[in-house]
Amino acid sequence: MMVIPLSKKLNISIPLILLLDICLNMNTTLGQLKYPVTEKGDTVDEYFGNSVSDPYRWLEGDVRKESKVADWVKAQNGVAFGYIETLPRRKEIEERLTKLWNYEKYSAPFRRGDRYYFQKNDGLQNQYVLHRQDSLDGEASVLIDPNEWSKEGTTALGGMAFSDDGKYLAYGIQESGSDWRTWKVKEIETGKILEDELKWLKFGGVSWNRESTGFYYGRFDEPNSENEFTSLNLNQKVFFHELGTAQADDVLIHESPDHPKWGFSPTVTEDGRYLVLTVWKGTDSRYRIMYRDLDTEGSELLTLIDNFENEYSFLGNEGPVFYFKSDLNAPKKCILTIDTAAADQPAQPKVIIAEADEAMQDASIVGDFIIADYLKDAKSQVKLFDLSGKFVREVSFPGIGTASGFGGRRDHDETFYSFSSFNRPPSTFRYDLKTGESTLLREAKVDFNPDDYEVKQVFYKSKDGTRVPMFITHKKGIELNGKNPTLLYGYGGFNISLTPGFSVSRLQWIEMGGIFAMPNLRGGGEYGKDWHKAGTKLKKQNVFDDFIAAAQYLIDNKYTSSKNLAIKGRSNGGLLVGACITQRPELFGAALPGVGVMDMLRFQEFTAGRYWVDDYGSSKANAEEFAALLAYSPYHNLKDGTSYPATMVTTADTDDRVVPGHSFKFAARLQEAHTGDNPVIIRIETSAGHGAGKPTSKTIEEIADEWAFLAKHLEMTTHE
Repeated sequence: MMVIPLSKKLNISIPLILLLDICLNMNTTLGQLKYPVTEKGDTVDEYFGNSVSDPYRWLEGDVRKESKVADWVKAQNGVAFGYIETLPRRKEIEERLTKLWNYEKYSAPFRRGDRYYFQKNDGLQNQYVLHRQDSLDGEASVLIDPNEWSKEGTTALGGMAFSDDGKYLAYGIQESGSDWRTWKVKEIETGKILEDELKWLKFGGVSWNRESTGFYYGRFDEPNSENEFTSLNLNQKVFFHELGTAQADDVLIHESPDHPKWGFSPTVTEDGRYLVLTVWKGTDSRYRIMYRDLDTEGSELLTLIDNFENEYSFLGNEGPVFYFKSDLNAPKKCILTIDTAAADQPAQPKVIIAEADEAMQDASIVGDFIIADYLKDAKSQVKLFDLSGKFVREVSFPGIGTASGFGGRRDHDETFYSFSSFNRPPSTFRYDLKTGESTLLREAKVDFNPDDYEVKQVFYKSKDGTRVPMFITHKKGIELNGKNPTLLYGYGGFNISLTPGFSVSRLQWIEMGGIFAMPNLRGGGEYGKDWHKAGTKLKKQNVFDDFIAAAQYLIDNKYTSSKNLAIKGRSNGGLLVGACITQRPELFGAALPGVGVMDMLRFQEFTAGRYWVDDYGSSKANAEEFAALLAYSPYHNLKDGTSYPATMVTTADTDDRVVPGHSFKFAARLQEAHTGDNPVIIRIETSAGHGAGKPTSKTIEEIADEWAFLAKHLEMTTHE
């Protein structure tokens, strides 16, 4: 693939004088760059008697609305892409990555009504295409192809819900990676798209009623056009939409004006009898539960769980008995039931599947079985139980890796899943619930030999003595001489678990001669609630200590050295990378912080940021949490005159999850504070968001830029 010229790749117009200034002041031999001068303001905020300067506050402005911010983005991209195009292996890396990426990709199929559905990508399509078939071995036809929605491939399928009778499909449309969704309805048999259109949906889907005449959904008020992508998301409401009517006529089902921060996720039970409303206010999986008997005309929403103390993830029902995945007295999760018809009110939860030694990640009810997905030292373990909670069997997998799927409905006798590992491309399977037999449906064909690669899991001690697991993968026979280019990847937050799954980009990194390492840091969900809580709020420093200890383990055991070690993370992982290079800049040779939360004092001021207080704490509401946040906030802890590792910050202009102002401010301050020859640049993608729905073409370009950047600064030898 040809390297796209600078002007076409950026799709921006850089003034000639500025472009000349950038080129004339760039010394690529020495790695010295002349960065755009970023204006500083005099903004100072007071927190519990402490004055904190925020000189780059103006960079929080929306790049699409404020010309001053847009000009800064153009200038920074001019430096970044100008430097990237000088990297000697950039073209080679993109060509090989494109070849590796070009294989047929399939999701696990699922059944709705009398048909099967799956998503497929022919190889390099920007978006996956939704297909349907009458039987698993029948001919497949296209139902929805998002690649037809935009020339650039930046419009994606952002959710779907089938009516119970299999007649209709409601689907979400995601533009340029934004979290906002516009929902439409398609008549499956005729392919006709109905006139129904629902706007301003975010953080949730829709749920059809039993009669398939309409569906329930949650939406926010229409934001001001000036801050559509930055304003706080408040006052979500639940509506019912009747097919064939305008959204303005939708029936309001529930709102909580006294609690503007509460969010709502509506679900209609499979038997169509109940509307279950999960009420949430953050990322901590602590829910209130309300429900309505839809068989009783004029019935009101009743409260089943009236506090936010525990998780109650609704799985399904057996008549008036509701099933939940919960952490009630079970940090590693259990399955419990609540009989809504019980004489004693409030009804008492009954644990039917007790907490195990392994952390339960997910659960579903399919047929007459409860399928529980556990992690055993971050590797998938799936068990089946009957509806009373009696153990039936464990699912067998073809090795150590990650399994996902296991969805379905109560009238099904089959389910489907995908399985992969670092050196095993995804395969999809049909699982017979009655016999326990797995049947291979499809196996990805990727241009590499899995036997050439080695995957292992090690355990190391963090700063406080905590035992932390880490996966390490590389080519077989690699010499542990302390000189191997190594990429350390982490996340460590929001109860999210990192498991050994397949990735084309990581495969290429290893093929290039690199080592890939992925520790399971505290803050994640690999070992349950206690593991998660040990990396939150006042204990967030544990996450950074775990990551730094992982780096030290790789160095001490001769996998690599500091100058050959890079770190990478996205979102909360971008915060991780930002915090670690401010705390230990000498420990790393390069850093790739992506779409990171970099200003820990102001994250809650934008879009979904208020939800993250569960993990991070609040700089406004708690003095201790303010002190902890300020102590590691990447933006605030960059020190003048420090030599930072070669760093490429990445973000996108339509990211309304972690607004790009975080990365803008961090990059501006980094360029101001940094000394030395290492480049510290920011790559800002256009018409893209936090990651979901990102087209294949943009993904390949960004990864190729990152790998070329690391190849130069970790001194990787030429690919054979």
